Amino acid sequence: MKRFQIILLVLIAIAIGVIVSLVGDFSTYETFASAARHPDKEYRVIGVLDKDLPQMYDPQKDPNYFSFYVKDKAGNIRKVVYTGSRPTDIERSEQIVLTGHMQDSVFQCSQILMKCPSKYKNDQVAIGQMPGSNSHSGQ
Repeated sequence: MKRFQIILLVLIAIAIGVIVSLVGDFSTYETFASAARHPDKEYRVIGVLDKDLPQMYDPQKDPNYFSFYVKDKAGNIRKVVYTGSRPTDIERSEQIVLTGHMQDSVFQCSQILMKCPSKYKNDQVAIGQMPGSNSHSGQ
């Protein structure tokens, strides 16, 4: 019975070690300033799209180049270059989570996650709804 208990304790310790290593791998959201301090490391930066500054996407010239500006949670605005096609409805997103690294003063983005407006808010339009249609149609 003691041998069984020892094996069980070792398995529990291994399971705890795996769980701790996975939880330790979840990163918190950073700012552009903290990403700039370690340009060789990949970060997740959360922010909002700055709609006053230009977006550049020309699928004829390069369908895998999209640049835009994001304001992070500290209020810093940086140019973001995404190596992929322009996400649909990015200007309607409430928040944007960018995964990537800083290169000089530009955030090189490899992944974009968008938090879109809730379709249950009265003053928001549901994603996928046709422009000009009323979001209060009672459906």
